[in-house]
Amino acid sequence: MRAVLVVNPQATATTPGGRDVLAHALASQVKLDVVETEHRGHAMAVAEAAAADGIGLVVAHGGDGTVNEVVNGLLAGTDGRPGQFDSVPMLGVVPGGSANVFARALGLPRDPVEATHVLLRALEHGHGRQVGLGRAGERWFTFNAGMGWDADVVAEVEQRRGKQTGPSLYLRTAVSCYLRHPRGRTPLTVRLPGEEPVEVRTAFVSNTAPWSYLGARPVQLNTECSFDTGLGLFALTSLGLPTVLRHVGQALRKRARHRGGRLLRHDDLAIVSITAHEQVNLQVDGDLVGQRRHVEFVSVPRALTVVS
Repeated sequence: MRAVLVVNPQATATTPGGRDVLAHALASQVKLDVVETEHRGHAMAVAEAAAADGIGLVVAHGGDGTVNEVVNGLLAGTDGRPGQFDSVPMLGVVPGGSANVFARALGLPRDPVEATHVLLRALEHGHGRQVGLGRAGERWFTFNAGMGWDADVVAEVEQRRGKQTGPSLYLRTAVSCYLRHPRGRTPLTVRLPGEEPVEVRTAFVSNTAPWSYLGARPVQLNTECSFDTGLGLFALTSLGLPTVLRHVGQALRKRARHRGGRLLRHDDLAIVSITAHEQVNLQVDGDLVGQRRHVEFVSVPRALTVVS
């Protein structure tokens, strides 16, 4: 099998030594090319070229942003259409970032060496898992997307992103972004099939659980969401301090069950439509996509085969 290893050398937990060990191990089972990314969008371009060239496997070694780019590159030729996914190369993941939400949701070890061993065993025995993904407009996402507060946090973190990115930076930025909007944010209108529109202040869309991690602690919003179901929606109609503190506390519990009068929550959705009164930030898998006024979030079952 021909394979490509895509390495982000700027990711938090990637090192030249780790890259070499991974490449050597993979080369024992596949015909391997190794590409180190040099700029944003590079991993996407490499994966798209690999798919067009009939490569059988693309391995992403980096954080969730690297994985997201590789996924978008692999699926670039499908346009989200059913029946187009059989020819897409398989995806392998060796975590190298600070959160690694997608890899952890798949049950992969956080340690790159251990994850490499899992990948090699799966290749040896032919183990692969089909996973459902989400689309936010034209952009695929693997575990979450959002408009509003969380996207504002991502936008500000990206201005300071580097090897030192971690949970403390996200926490500080989340508090800072919240305090800068004491009177609330641009209203968002959520539309679900067969239901009346609901106006909210922030909206989170999940493709699996947990929504994210705070260090080792999972942050839970839609606990019933998985790669085998539709999308989860978690939205708040108010960002008043009591509401925010209540749901932050619930999200960090081991068995999170969100309740509250300001909460709009659904599981297993095929489509979620969100419209803003003005341009707002959109994030997917922890990366800023840009600003949008309208986004349709669509669930795409069995979109990709992951070696795990």
